[in-house]
Amino acid sequence: MHKSIMSENLKTEIAKRMGVYDTVSTRGWGEVSSRDCGKMVRTAIEIAEQSAGSR
Repeated sequence: MHKSIMSENLKTEIAKRMGVYDTVSTRGWGEVSSRDCGKMVRTAIEIAEQSAGSR
């Protein structure tokens, strides 16, 4: 089993923002496209940078 870098809460929040949460909730993370996964990673990086900048 591998450890996820993003928390489940963060992944869920980003999936909801992107409109792919319905896919996740009904079919699982494995059904999210590679393109959307890449967008999720970029969004997570943006959130982390914003968080680091506000400290």
